[in-house]
Amino acid sequence: MDRKKVIAIIPARIKSRRFRGKVLAEIFSMPMIGHVYKRTALCKDIDKIIIVTPDKKIKEYAENLLGATVIMETDKYKNLFDSCADALRAYQEQSDTIYDVAVIVSGDEPMITNDMLAMAISPFYLEDDVKVSTLMCPIPDEEEFRSPNTVKVVVDVNNNAMYFSREPIPSPAKGVVGIPPLKVISVSPFDAQFLLEFREMPPTPLELIEDIPILRALESGFKVKMIMNESYTMSVDTPEDLEKVKKLMENDPTLKRYLTSLN
Repeated sequence: MDRKKVIAIIPARIKSRRFRGKVLAEIFSMPMIGHVYKRTALCKDIDKIIIVTPDKKIKEYAENLLGATVIMETDKYKNLFDSCADALRAYQEQSDTIYDVAVIVSGDEPMITNDMLAMAISPFYLEDDVKVSTLMCPIPDEEEFRSPNTVKVVVDVNNNAMYFSREPIPSPAKGVVGIPPLKVISVSPFDAQFLLEFREMPPTPLELIEDIPILRALESGFKVKMIMNESYTMSVDTPEDLEKVKKLMENDPTLKRYLTSLN
């Protein structure tokens, strides 16, 4: 089977509704975006990483201290997936390189691992018609299940997404015995050409209501393949989340692979 050419795109913005500047918040003396970049770089299935941002402060850090390729965006209010599509188009033209798969890795997912990234990409080798996939994992407690910061998903018997919401789904009214609640991990590989086509689709009603861009694919009739990650991971949406993530990462073996101060 031919190896696919894969690019990872990390969107990062200083402005965030719930936690301004979170991507530059430090975890073990490194800004969060640095952890995301370094951990993404550990995945051997990824050929290139670019960071897309409208912020000069992030650009300076990424270029000067990470050695990263940065694509500057001009519209801070653009949907992040749309920004990533524009960055993909710009970088393909700039580098004269065409990619098969574009993995969108949120800048607030500092606990990702190379194995998680490889799992997310795997459907593009196993199935011919995959347009987009996304990681998911079980939700361990009631607080996270009810939090509007957590994007939940329900899936069919083939692990294709049926719906995404910030509300608790499935409904907890009658309990969720036998159907454990699941949340989205913001690692979403796209067929690269489909990501460019996705950019041209108008925003859809449910996408706007839920404030979840991937719903545009479902509403437009495309499947979203969900991949189970059995180990728990957490994104950072609030200052409280940052403290929780710091605790969760204290004994993280992946840290020692790139953070020399821990060796």
